[in-house]
Amino acid sequence: MHSSFARPLRQPDVSSPEFMTRRAWWLLVANLLVPGAGPLLAGNRRFGRAGLRLWLLWVYVLIAVLVLWFVLRSALFFPLTTSWGLRLLAWVFLGYGLWMAVTMVETMRQARLIRVDALARGLVLVVALIATVIPVFVGGFIATQIGVVRNTVDNIFGGGSAGLKLPADGRINVMLLGGDAGADREGVRPDSISVMSFDAFTGQVTTIGLPRTLTDFGFVDGPMHDMYPDGYTGCNVDVCYLNSVYTEVTVWNYDMYQDAADHGSEPAIEATKDAVEWITGLDIQYHVMINMQGFADLVDAMGGVEIDVKERIAMGINDDGSPGWTPPTAYIEPGLQTLNGDHALWYARSRYETTDYARMERQRELQDAIIAQLPGAMVQHSRAIMNSLDEVVTTDIPKGQIGIIADLALKSRGRDDNIRLDLAPPLFQIEDVVPDYEYGHTLIEDALAGNDPNATQ
Repeated sequence: MHSSFARPLRQPDVSSPEFMTRRAWWLLVANLLVPGAGPLLAGNRRFGRAGLRLWLLWVYVLIAVLVLWFVLRSALFFPLTTSWGLRLLAWVFLGYGLWMAVTMVETMRQARLIRVDALARGLVLVVALIATVIPVFVGGFIATQIGVVRNTVDNIFGGGSAGLKLPADGRINVMLLGGDAGADREGVRPDSISVMSFDAFTGQVTTIGLPRTLTDFGFVDGPMHDMYPDGYTGCNVDVCYLNSVYTEVTVWNYDMYQDAADHGSEPAIEATKDAVEWITGLDIQYHVMINMQGFADLVDAMGGVEIDVKERIAMGINDDGSPGWTPPTAYIEPGLQTLNGDHALWYARSRYETTDYARMERQRELQDAIIAQLPGAMVQHSRAIMNSLDEVVTTDIPKGQIGIIADLALKSRGRDDNIRLDLAPPLFQIEDVVPDYEYGHTLIEDALAGNDPNATQ
């Protein structure tokens, strides 16, 4: 049985152009299906067996990837969010593309095109050339795209010194800051402050929104607690709000948190984190700072973001006494809208004839929309998005750990038990009173236990 098929391919009747043509097509198609099969069938056993082993290895790897994707996705994401893992992946795709090209060249050498029917020879050669060039092109393109991702990972995420941190009470807590460095401001103020608390096993997420105007809070043990042992009052900036902590430490350039840079952070962020830990009672493992101006570039790179606008939003500011102030004349109208970067920025920032708490809700909607729509946008705009991320995000999440957190974020999408808790009116009073932070801790503990405080209101 073996000789009836293989021997004519290995020991062909070279005097028959018709048979040599059929043989050439058989070898070409076989090699397209299994790189290395062409030379193996033609008689180059050593070369063909090497190709078959590589192809089987590739199949085993794909099976392993599929199993990990459904069973242990974090183990798959970990190496794919490190420099060495991405570099290895790029070389694998490029190397396999080159290997496929080499096997096709060897297949055509074994096909003995000079013996192929003259009319079919050109077509066989063209198909073989296409089959040679395409794998190299595809492998090179994928390797280039992976290189873009690797550069972004290197630029954004902390190195090994940032440190892998274990969950606290089974949760990973990430502080999100939306930094706004407007032309009318001294320094950067994180106007959007929240904590995303992920269940380290299920991915369920409890998001805790903190108004920028929180007052009378303290700090966990550290330099800011030493400076303000009785709470954040009498501060060295114009108002003693939660978002003023970042501004104060930055503007006055306090000599504190000297090791912050070694961990991918900065003193102002560490000071804010100490306040957020005191307010929430949670251990914060990592932070993410989003530059709101660069945020507009990210939305443009995505091709816009779709938002269901609930009410008319003015693209302008309140009367702050500045000379020449005029009411806004441009608005974002209600309804399903695809916002460009500038409009998305106004949607997140606008305070004109609205409240800080409504603004917090819009920022949450925008954040959720971007997270939901970003994977689809990556298909068409991956390079632009990756380039813009460098200007938008800074974080101390180390390489590798971001893969674990990304897996948790994917698990959290669409879950019915995700909870959003804003320490803001009407649930949590902060206006004209000293906030009851013990009650705030109770609300947070209930939310983390799966009890949505908003459901009882």
